[in-house]
Amino acid sequence: MSTVATGESFVHPALFYRDEREYVAGTVPFVQEGLAAGEAVAVAVPGPNLEVIKNALGSGAEGVQFLDMTEAGRNPGRIIPGVLRAFADAHPEGHVRIIGEPIWAGRTATEYPACVQHEALINSAFQGRDATILCPYDTVRLDAEVIADAWATHPTVIDRGRELSSPSYDWQTVVTRYNEPLVRPAGAATVSFGAEELPAARHFAVKEAEVLGLPGGRAQDLALAVSELTTNSVIHGGGSGTLRIWAESERIVCEVEDGGRLADPLAGRRPAARGQLGGRGLLLVNYLADLVRVHTAPDGTTVRFYLSR
Repeated sequence: MSTVATGESFVHPALFYRDEREYVAGTVPFVQEGLAAGEAVAVAVPGPNLEVIKNALGSGAEGVQFLDMTEAGRNPGRIIPGVLRAFADAHPEGHVRIIGEPIWAGRTATEYPACVQHEALINSAFQGRDATILCPYDTVRLDAEVIADAWATHPTVIDRGRELSSPSYDWQTVVTRYNEPLVRPAGAATVSFGAEELPAARHFAVKEAEVLGLPGGRAQDLALAVSELTTNSVIHGGGSGTLRIWAESERIVCEVEDGGRLADPLAGRRPAARGQLGGRGLLLVNYLADLVRVHTAPDGTTVRFYLSR
């Protein structure tokens, strides 16, 4: 069954599967239909599923762009700009097809809010674009809450070959619901900063990260991310902010809190336009970090990023 709805420029179905047979049946014909129609096709799914699709396509895989989502989409915040928009923007003529599987059984509870917000925001980021993005969901290994959210973030669901309209589709509510307050440990190293303290705040974060075990090769990533976020606080967040850093399992966690309000949920998820001056700070953080979480409220915004150690 074709998943490209006639007369609609952007189509965003979820594909429910229970085993490899259903996975192949839902993804491979989707790829083959696109290739036969002369469309640009990309597949961005976790590594094992990538191999399943490649093997099923055989020689027919030529011309398909394959990406391991566990690497390209480790941070859900960079999937729209770095995977989906990057591919669609590289093929501006004609319809594009993408299989994107950003939620898999190995995702953690800390990552999930960013994942589901990503799935919801695709609907805004691609509104009016000539594209189909098919999102597979393993209904056996994923929690029931995840499957319920898939109904809410996709206007249609494909299940056992049937395409169903979602009665609970409401992506804006999902974005709002997962705009959760971010709990932090009591012992986090903390420093306040204003415009004059930006270099000192960056130095503070790097030194604390070294003590916490951040590899030297990632110190520059941390310094750049802290510099972008603290500068944003000074320019857009009321002129000052608070920086915190701590270790959490195998990650270094750093957050910046200020009095600004981040009203645009797609901030940091749009590719920078050619010649654009400014407005790249949160986008750069999404590219540098392994995970980014954001909480915005009427009285302020917190941006938290994670780096593996």
